[in-house]
Amino acid sequence: MSREIFDIRTMDAKPLTWWRSRRNKIDMAPPYQRKGRLWSQTDKGYLIDSILNGFDIPKLYMADFTVSEISKLNSSRLPYAIIDGKQRFEAIFDFFDGKVVLNEDFIFKADPSLKLGGLSYKDLVANHYEVAELFETFNLTIMGVHAASEEPINELFVRLNRSKPLAGAEIRNAMSGPVPEIIRRVSEHEFFTECIAFSVKRGAELNTAAKILQFEYAEKPVDTKKRVLDEFVGKIESEQDKKLLELATRRVNETLDVMSEVFLPRDKLLSSAGIVPVYYWLCRMQNTDSHHLVREFLVDFESKRKINRSEMSSIGSGLESLSSEESSRFVMYDNLNRSTNDLGSHMGRFKILNEAFELWKKVQGY
Repeated sequence: MSREIFDIRTMDAKPLTWWRSRRNKIDMAPPYQRKGRLWSQTDKGYLIDSILNGFDIPKLYMADFTVSEISKLNSSRLPYAIIDGKQRFEAIFDFFDGKVVLNEDFIFKADPSLKLGGLSYKDLVANHYEVAELFETFNLTIMGVHAASEEPINELFVRLNRSKPLAGAEIRNAMSGPVPEIIRRVSEHEFFTECIAFSVKRGAELNTAAKILQFEYAEKPVDTKKRVLDEFVGKIESEQDKKLLELATRRVNETLDVMSEVFLPRDKLLSSAGIVPVYYWLCRMQNTDSHHLVREFLVDFESKRKINRSEMSSIGSGLESLSSEESSRFVMYDNLNRSTNDLGSHMGRFKILNEAFELWKKVQGY
């Protein structure tokens, strides 16, 4: 059996100006890359500080397709794709572009008398070129990775980041098999790009997409703790499993199409990722003629839930406006909302919402 091509070697040293001139030849967002720009301006400034003061910068890993561009891994058809080190490259390019300046507390150790804090690359070129030149000629240590498929690249990414606090979604995004790519495609649906109002900096949309895909694969709400999601992503191997996955993906997209019509852009109802799978199943289980009523009901439900929390904090004040049955329902819902990945929480919240929706429709005359 032939051995799969996989090789890692140190690339020839090149100055930062060389990489700047070839930035459009680097795929900065391959599928296995971490999600989002996680570094603050201060973090980026600190990297520039380290470069100018001669400190060691951790190695970067880059898929190198200059040897052979014909690779399943090279989806962008560019010579390079960043595997590990995206934020460092972005910080460097941002400093070149004037989007990042030296931190105010920057001290140039070679000459502490120079007051360089707050200066940009352009400022350094104009007034302190000897300092700018240190940046321009700095050589990063970059490991070139050669592979014929995505699997060893994904494994490398996970291994490199084992000691870092990666979110579960980021690790699953780098796993092999068909599921990570489908999760990525689901997370690019209009519902996620337009309607959700929660932060996606650490792959929260990928995590949510994985949960609803798992619901559809099982054809019912299931436990969505990290361990269970990881097992789901890794277990799809047989042709039968893949057919079931394809059907589940189709149903997910159909329901998300509905949800894109139900919810508003950056909808305040979608401020928490934990509730989305429950809303998903609520929409999924309704008849077509009820879809247009879902959001109006949820607004009413959330308004009353807020009132109930307020009244519960002032019991005995005579301000109670909800029946004891309604109040108990909201208290139970709040309790279930504290553990959003348990099967019991998913089922309990869905049951409460579904029953409340049916009652609300009757009261409203629908």
